[in-house]
Amino acid sequence: MKTLYETSATVTGGRNGKVTSEDGALEFEVRMPKELGGTQQGYTNPEQLFAAGYASCFDSALNLIMNQAKITPEEASTVTAKVSLNPNGNGGFQLGVSLLVHIPGVEKEKARQLVEKAHTICPYSNATRGNIEVQLEVI
Repeated sequence: MKTLYETSATVTGGRNGKVTSEDGALEFEVRMPKELGGTQQGYTNPEQLFAAGYASCFDSALNLIMNQAKITPEEASTVTAKVSLNPNGNGGFQLGVSLLVHIPGVEKEKARQLVEKAHTICPYSNATRGNIEVQLEVI
């Protein structure tokens, strides 16, 4: 398989550490959220980063599908990824995701079809399929 793009990020210190991308575009500290025992506010965490990545990737896949179908929404589509961290029953944890998708001016059933199609091509959806529960909701 031909690689279209590859990148990397390095973390030192885990959930209370520092993230740096190979090109330096990302360089910031992460902290454990208060809900998991952290004490500091104003920092991001791995779940927020995953939500941002999934939402942006899914919206790109959705826009590709709409473009192929020659559908132009009244305004830009929006995707909100809600990521939850849940115990897995084995002493570990697993993620859950809800994707809330809005396509202004597109009838709800048509929007649902577009979202389902985007879910088949989005790299994040393909990576998570069969591994974590992903719920799709057209709003």
